[in-house]
This record gives sequence, C-alpha cells and structure tokens, in this order.
Amino acid sequence: QVQLVESGGGLVQAGGSLRLSCAASGGTFTDYAMGWFRQAPGKEREFVSSVSRRNYTPYADSVKGRFTISRDNAKSTVYLQMNSLKPEDTAVYYCAARRTGITTFNQNDYPYWGQGTQVTVSS
Repeated sequence: QVQLVESGGGLVQAGGSLRLSCAASGGTFTDYAMGWFRQAPGKEREFVSSVSRRNYTPYADSVKGRFTISRDNAKSTVYLQMNSLKPEDTAVYYCAARRTGITTFNQNDYPYWGQGTQVTVSS
C-alpha cells in the first residue's frame, strides 16, 4: 500500500510559479498512475492533471498550458510545475495514486491520497 506526502505549497503572487512534489513510499512506484486534484474553499475537489505509467498526461482545461505534470520513477516522486498562477488556482492540492497504468479524471478511482498542500495565489 502506497503512502503519499505532498510538499511545495505556499503563498505566491499572481503570475508567479510553484512546484509541488509528491513523494511515494510503500509500493512499487512504477505500478501506479498518479494524479493531482485540488479543492478550493466552498467547492468540490476537482481534477487537475495525471500521469500514467507510460507518461500520458491529461490536464484540466483551466490549467492547460500553465501547469506541467511529470514523474521521476527513480525518486518515486511526481511533480506539478505551476506557472502563470492565478488567484483562482488557490486551493489545497492533493496527490493521488491508483495501482494501474491508466489515469482517469474521477477522484473516486484513486484509492490512495496524500494529506494535501495549500497553494495561495494573491492578486
């Protein structure tokens, strides 16, 4: 069973950048598809991006062209590089994993979750 720990959140001005990391342990990292989701205050958790075992990387329309997901299998870590940040990107960002090669947009398909990391973008 995999454990996930996110890091890299913080406060940034609009237009700035942050890189989130999610370190996995307790499982064979290459067995898992990984995802990033976010939840803003008063809103439901939503899909941001994911990466399959074969590096297929879909994105939500709201972040396409600004965010980049990547995985380093040697470090058992998935990253989310966030550029051109907007105030509407403010949310708690969660890393998730599913033990299959295929990614999905549905959070219910991911049984493993990190504790989340806060990202706040000021205007």
